[in-house]
Amino acid sequence: RSDAETGRPAPPALPKGPPPQRPPEQPRGGILMGRPFGVPVYVAPSWFLVAALITWVFGGQLDRVLPELGAARYLVSLFFAVAFYASVLIHELAHTIAALRFKLPVRRIQLQFFGGVSEIEKEAETPGREFWLAFVGPLLSLALAGVFYLAMNAVEPGTVPGVLVAGLMISNLIVAIFNLLPGLPLDGGRMLRAVVWKITGRPMTGTVAAAWVGRALAVSVLIGLPLLTQSGALGSGAEDSVGMDTVTDALLAAILAAIIWTGAGNSLRMARLREHLPELRARTLTRRAVPVETHTPLSEALRRANDAGARALVVVDANGEPLSLVREAAIVGVPEHRRPWVAVSGLAQDLNDGMRVSAELAGEDLLDVLRATPATEYLVVEETGEIFGVLSAADVERAFVKAMARPN
Repeated sequence: RSDAETGRPAPPALPKGPPPQRPPEQPRGGILMGRPFGVPVYVAPSWFLVAALITWVFGGQLDRVLPELGAARYLVSLFFAVAFYASVLIHELAHTIAALRFKLPVRRIQLQFFGGVSEIEKEAETPGREFWLAFVGPLLSLALAGVFYLAMNAVEPGTVPGVLVAGLMISNLIVAIFNLLPGLPLDGGRMLRAVVWKITGRPMTGTVAAAWVGRALAVSVLIGLPLLTQSGALGSGAEDSVGMDTVTDALLAAILAAIIWTGAGNSLRMARLREHLPELRARTLTRRAVPVETHTPLSEALRRANDAGARALVVVDANGEPLSLVREAAIVGVPEHRRPWVAVSGLAQDLNDGMRVSAELAGEDLLDVLRATPATEYLVVEETGEIFGVLSAADVERAFVKAMARPN
């Protein structure tokens, strides 16, 4: 008979449908090229598109400078595209080395459309470290531009080596100058953020200032880049500022502006999340739990939980030591009329060391522990080892959503 028929108190309310699912694991992001300093480097599929674009554009320029190359100019152009992105990789490795020097974990480096990105998992602890972490990238690009400038003296102008060295010098100089522009998500924006953070003492204030400068920069690129190219300031003359070149310039400006605008917005959202992270505390998010022994029927375990006002079950041995956690999804899958004949041990997940969480954890420390051992539920314990309750991954995810929606 069901619990309702026996007159027993109803079990605590449980979700009617399947529990919220953990987000799928983030895709790796392309082709793995290596692991310098232990950090994986991926080439995104979009890189092949921009490599083809660089090959086509640079090949057209070579046709004017070295017409005797013929179709071989596209092989030279492809070599230039690969060499240019090797310079971008060195730029990103500078960020990575600095991050590792400051003991900040780096998830990966990805080469993609319009450059690369070093995914640093934690924020720098001081504005000074943030400034240098951002500045080393453009600094190394400037150094590479200087090296290629010196190399121009060792090669003959008007030859394939001369054109390649000159192109790499100019491209690295452009990368350095562009990244020094003071707006997020560019390196110059992070430097501006560090300066405002230092002055105000608030990292969020620095992020807001640099993000809005980044949005203004995006609008400036959208409007100003086509005007500059049409005026001949960035082109070879008026003959290049009409027709197809005008459309290409406008499209390039729109893509760049969209990347900068989106990156600035993402920086604001991530800063807002980091500001609210300290509010994510294991103690406040934990569900109260009742201990039950291995052979306790599910219906009896739910009755005890209902009497105690608890929302979770912990399976313990005869001495009260926790053995496993009864999974919420498994409870949902058991029809109510079968619960008196189903033992809680058949619905439980064995505990391992990574599933024991201190009640004192909060913010990024809590998230680091959960990321290290993915699970649906975790046992939360006091410093004395006493059971405090059960932390559900779904509850943490819902807290994330609320943190993102909450105003600053």
